[in-house]
Amino acid sequence: MKPKSVTSVAKRCIATTKTGHNAGRKVAIIGGGIGGLTAALAFARSDADVTVYEQATALKEVGAGLQITPNGARALLDLDLGPALNASGVAAKAVVPMDAVSGDEITRFDLSRQSPPYRFLHRAALIDLLARACEAQGVRVVLDTPITQVEKDGSFHVAGVAISPDLTIGADGVRSTVRSVLNVGEKPFFTGQVAWRAMTKAPQAEPVARIWMAPGRHMVTYPLQNGRLNIVAVQERQQWAEEGWHHADDPGNLRAAFADTCWELKGILGEVTDVKLWGLFRHEVAAAWHAGRIAILGDAAHPTLPFLAQGANLAIEDAYVLARFCNAHADTNDALAAYQQARRARVVKAIRVANANARNYHLKGIQRRVAHAGLQGLGRFAPDAFLNRMRWLYDHDVTA
Repeated sequence: MKPKSVTSVAKRCIATTKTGHNAGRKVAIIGGGIGGLTAALAFARSDADVTVYEQATALKEVGAGLQITPNGARALLDLDLGPALNASGVAAKAVVPMDAVSGDEITRFDLSRQSPPYRFLHRAALIDLLARACEAQGVRVVLDTPITQVEKDGSFHVAGVAISPDLTIGADGVRSTVRSVLNVGEKPFFTGQVAWRAMTKAPQAEPVARIWMAPGRHMVTYPLQNGRLNIVAVQERQQWAEEGWHHADDPGNLRAAFADTCWELKGILGEVTDVKLWGLFRHEVAAAWHAGRIAILGDAAHPTLPFLAQGANLAIEDAYVLARFCNAHADTNDALAAYQQARRARVVKAIRVANANARNYHLKGIQRRVAHAGLQGLGRFAPDAFLNRMRWLYDHDVTA
């Protein structure tokens, strides 16, 4: 089958980034998600010749929101996506921990002073603005083209034609073909948790992220543009579900999991008509992120559980740093080694904090009451303590 391309081989408009060692470098990116498109844009702006290979028939994400925190936003702003980001997102005012059983607001942590702003976006909106920016830079995107095998030298075949780029980047998610070339024999394990993703109408929703905490469960809600409310709900259970975001489930199962919670939360879930379920599996951070002319980024390198809102942000950071080091180093191996060294410790810490949140959100009995009292005290007597504790994450600047 002949691959479908969303761009012609047009003359590229090279942006203002100073030309370095990426000039003329042929870069193949496997995966047209957020990390892959950010990498494509960053490489193209430094005059690389970039092609993205995506297995889907269109560049799109459906039914899911995400949070772009200041650390991820800085890279997007440096790629000249500020106006598009402002037009597509909702600026967040606060994170609000809630008692899901009583419906009480435990406290709130102010986000309004974050610079750049902490934003809520639909994934499809972010994919769209990245895709348009890539097209303007002359990136070729080849659709309907799954890459199921990559050789150790980074080459692969498309429609029977051998492709041998100067650099092959795996941005192909948790089931990465490229990661398996670098890391053999790895197996994820089920965490004992499943997650639902849904969306409802909520035209008057306050621009805050609410974390509804209940024994053995929690739910996060926040608004998106066009009067929508994004929902991610997690439950501890031994009955596992398949990994991946797109497995349909009965909304009644989601409502049953939160049947003993407050009326407001049950009212939100009562509006859900379409829901996706996936099992949460733990993948270790890859030991090797590169070899020869191959590199991986985002979920391909470090799949992240959804308890810190950092999956997309870390992928954006990876993509920016990878392109930057490749532009700075003449030797590809030196560039890729510097990239892994710069990124690995940070993502390991982020994943460790995310895993801790999974436990803290689901506390039971006396531990739950003590933790909620602690949050109340923090919000009342040390309102900046939450953001101070998160400075290592939110204040990080990959463009510096």
